[in-house]
Amino acid sequence: MAPARKRVERYRKEGGAADLVRVEVLVPPAARDEIVTLASRLRVAHRQEKHLRSLYESALRSYGPRILDNVDLDRLPDLRSRAAVAARAMIDRGDARAFAMGRKMLDHVDAMATRHGADAASE
Repeated sequence: MAPARKRVERYRKEGGAADLVRVEVLVPPAARDEIVTLASRLRVAHRQEKHLRSLYESALRSYGPRILDNVDLDRLPDLRSRAAVAARAMIDRGDARAFAMGRKMLDHVDAMATRHGADAASE
């Protein structure tokens, strides 16, 4: 029994959903589907932001000094805007690998903006 418990604890700390928390809430039966749909949208948005953050941090590690010589990313309000500026700088000033990484980052930023706009319109 102890190895199974350790395995479960390790999964909760390091597994695929380690950065999510379980929430239990009481709602009227008619609102259940709405809560489940909202939770699903929140998980998708979280995964997208997590992936974009990974790309952004990788880009800064690889190309930061070369592409951000006169750009202050800290003045931008959120991850999407910082990633978009960094991606455009990579496309303009980087090599072929930087161009590809910049395009990938812009695609993720656009997908997040589209999804965010669709979520706002549905509310």
